Amino acid sequence: MICAGIDAGSRTVKVVLIDAKSLQVVAQGLADQGVEQDRLASQLFKRVLKDSGVARKNVAAIVATGYGRNAVSIADTTITEITCHAVGVHRLVPDARTVIDIGGQDSKLLRLDGRGKVRDFAMNDRCAAGTGRFLEVTAARLGVELGALGRIAAGSRSPAAISSMCVVFAETEITGLLATGTARQDIVAGVQAAIAARIVAMAGRSVAIPVIFTGGVAMVSGMAEALQAALGQAVTVSPEPQMTGALGAAILAAERKLASELK
Repeated sequence: MICAGIDAGSRTVKVVLIDAKSLQVVAQGLADQGVEQDRLASQLFKRVLKDSGVARKNVAAIVATGYGRNAVSIADTTITEITCHAVGVHRLVPDARTVIDIGGQDSKLLRLDGRGKVRDFAMNDRCAAGTGRFLEVTAARLGVELGALGRIAAGSRSPAAISSMCVVFAETEITGLLATGTARQDIVAGVQAAIAARIVAMAGRSVAIPVIFTGGVAMVSGMAEALQAALGQAVTVSPEPQMTGALGAAILAAERKLASELK
């Protein structure tokens, strides 16, 4: 029996298929998000089924999560990304105690107990300055690809101080730094440090280790190191950090399906 998780994020949509009994991943895929979230999720789901040779009739349950979860019509139910990321990370890193998830539109810090359950969490979905959007704005302003930011930041020896708490004002601040001759590597390193500082402010106190980093921003080189420096704790990037939410959704779909069959 196969179960599926669909993570309809703000920038990408992800699909994971798992074997309901073993919880082993059977197939997965991702695609860019857009305004037609339902269509894109359905198309990706069909593509993953085709590529893996799994028949639609063999998918027993589908759980959607993420920013656009309520738009996914093929899902049997929806579960918040807070819960799904916790379940996904616990599956991959059973001893995780803190999860930092930074996506395109929001960032989250989850505190887990020994069973992988969420004890409490903090979330920033009001300001883009602590999210991947800040990196997108920086890349656009510097005229470089988003994927190049980590390489550029690696050359910094004196990260610029980005003091603005709003990404709109921060962009103006970046423009000013460029005008005064500040090296772009120092600007990018400063932006990464500013994002990390907002995560620390969101945490409010020391974090328990191990700290696991998920989300699309976890794939930007230098961000894990920036978080580590800001937190004063080791930070480990989750295996396949973009897929943890969809993985957690698939696991929850399997748990619910198996539980219903026992009734």
